[in-house]
Amino acid sequence: MDNPRPEKVAVVDEVSERLRSTSGAILTEYRGLKVGELAQLRRALREVGGEYKVYKNTLVRFAVRDLGLAELEELLTGPTAVAFVDGDAAAVAKALRDFSRTNPALVVKGGLLGGKILSAERTSALAELPSREVLLARFAGGLAAPLQQLAGLIAALPRNFAYGLKALIDQGGGPGAPAASSAPEAPAPPEAAEAETPAEAEAPAPEAAEAEAPPAAEAPAADAPDAEATDSPAAEAAPEDPTEQQ
Repeated sequence: MDNPRPEKVAVVDEVSERLRSTSGAILTEYRGLKVGELAQLRRALREVGGEYKVYKNTLVRFAVRDLGLAELEELLTGPTAVAFVDGDAAAVAKALRDFSRTNPALVVKGGLLGGKILSAERTSALAELPSREVLLARFAGGLAAPLQQLAGLIAALPRNFAYGLKALIDQGGGPGAPAASSAPEAPAPPEAAEAETPAEAEAPAPEAAEAEAPPAAEAPAADAPDAEATDSPAAEAAPEDPTEQQ
């Protein structure tokens, strides 16, 4: 501009600064909208972190040229208003879409997001994306799930160790467990067991043995034969009567 007025220079500087500092901008055409409708749109955008400003196209052209965004000049036709995005671009795009459903005079021309120029179709597609809060919640949930599983595994280690130690003690293999009982004797071989069984059956019981033994009174005395022998010779050897001999 040759000899620009300070007011115009201030507007160009303002547009340049806003495009440089904000995360994005959406260019719209507002032809046919009334003052009250524009005020309603500004309130809706302010609630989601946007700001709606109306500028002359010539001043916006100077600003985009200074920033090296000459491609945006193609969108600067007709009455143009810029919705600057200070937060969630998807939320601002949703607010514009919802307003345009009841006010068809509002038309989205295109936008600027992350230093890249967006067509009208791609800018409108932002309205179909989940909000920033939803995306952050999903991201946090994706991070939290593995951490929760890890915390569960760590918490289960002492419990599992205690169960294993108790089972080991119950089996008599842990420290402090009572001494294991001596190993049971090996069972006798089948043949030896069978051999011992008849022997025990043949052995007479003590009472049976006493019953079979002859009574002590019936046994002949050891001195009986000698007594008989002594008595017999004495009777035979008695001396004859002398009278008879004479």
